[in-house]
Amino acid sequence: MYGIQQAELFSFEELMGMADEAKYSAILEHVPMGIILHAVSKKSTRGRSESLNTRAMMYSLIIGKLEHIRYTKDLIKRLRTSSEFRRLCRFTDSDRVPSEAAYSRLVARLAQSGVLRHVLDTVVDQAIAAGFLSGEVLAIDSSHIEAFDRNSKLDEGKTTTSSSPLVDEDPALFSADTCTPSQEAKPEKPKRSKRGRIPKAEWDEWRKQMDAYEASLGFFERGVADMLPASYEELARDMPQYPSTGAKGDPRGTHRVKFWYGYKANLLVDTASQYIVAGETCSAHVSDQRPAIMLLKRLQERFPDLQVKHVLADKGYDGEAVYRQIRKLGAFPIIPLIHRTKLPLKEDKYYRPLCEQGHPYRYDSYDPKGGNVKFTRPKECKECPLQATGCQKVYKIRIETDVRKYTAPGRGSEKFAELFKQRTAIERVFAYLKLYFGMGTTRRLKKRAFVDLELSYLAYNVSKYALDYLNMNIRLTKQAA
Repeated sequence: MYGIQQAELFSFEELMGMADEAKYSAILEHVPMGIILHAVSKKSTRGRSESLNTRAMMYSLIIGKLEHIRYTKDLIKRLRTSSEFRRLCRFTDSDRVPSEAAYSRLVARLAQSGVLRHVLDTVVDQAIAAGFLSGEVLAIDSSHIEAFDRNSKLDEGKTTTSSSPLVDEDPALFSADTCTPSQEAKPEKPKRSKRGRIPKAEWDEWRKQMDAYEASLGFFERGVADMLPASYEELARDMPQYPSTGAKGDPRGTHRVKFWYGYKANLLVDTASQYIVAGETCSAHVSDQRPAIMLLKRLQERFPDLQVKHVLADKGYDGEAVYRQIRKLGAFPIIPLIHRTKLPLKEDKYYRPLCEQGHPYRYDSYDPKGGNVKFTRPKECKECPLQATGCQKVYKIRIETDVRKYTAPGRGSEKFAELFKQRTAIERVFAYLKLYFGMGTTRRLKKRAFVDLELSYLAYNVSKYALDYLNMNIRLTKQAA
């Protein structure tokens, strides 16, 4: 009996601790490399032929993420000094080791083509087809990413003594317009010299000035609700993606604020399988609610077959526009409330009705036909003398009357609390990305920093898929035995 060993399922930590050859073979065989090579390869037959092994270079970038290799020069040094590492990256003896310029050109082509996002979607499609990803409960959150670029505001007021002007890293590939805030002249916001109500004689002229000013604003400069009618492509074109200064409060209530210069990574994660379903990277100063609407719109356009039931988020996403977009998916938001005004009479902090004695009604069920949430009498009302006259037995409230107040399951219920606990899955995903896949340690400038982030997402999703694939094979082997 001692010689009989039971097959155990792999955990994520065990996958990362496997031998290099077994680990990388299990992970990299699921990378759709054909899509990447088609996007970055030379399209014309004219000119000098490609002499570098582009496939092996892509493998080395992904393995570099798994090996915590931060700099390109360290990756090249490892390739030159270790024959085993070259073999793991699938370089042959006849292939020459690429230079830093070659890797820079490859990363630039990846950024221009946007192929990594398409590859991420392909991996998600594979996970859905294999049954690894259900998409019933999704979570949204963001994390800070520090930029390698220097904050230009630190140099304001300083004069440079160098005679030669600074040259951008690659002005032919990335123009300054895509990497810095737009400096286009916009109409100034109309101002009045007098306070008080606008006279009727001046109202028409004032309204024209305000309409012209509002029309000049982009989607990320207007109200969050103005983003709802726009499509995902329109929002993506207008989203700021230059490094800026962001601020984040301490959730522990210490009244400390964290500042950083860089970007904000926003993810949409399946809580059950912990796959990254979609991701957006924006400037650090952008509110969390704006990229959340973009993620939900992309989910609706790219994965319309996912039957999403609940979307989880923290208090930073407590805005009516986010609730509206979640309801468009046919899902219910599970988001804690921020009480910005005084609570109404005969309602508690969860907006549940109160009986005459001040006890909150209990959430009972949701009626999908009428879109109503049902509240029943609290247990304290069984012995209350007012139950026959003063208290109502059942309250039925339509969710559409106020999508922020009412959801299913109802606020304050045990089901709501149990669902919200699943939001820790996205915190776990961010921890994996930063601990194992080098997210947030980018040393690339401008748009190349987004390629570095997408490589981290790709390495994580492919590793997760490889882990599920291994565990599925173990289960099938046990069933066959």
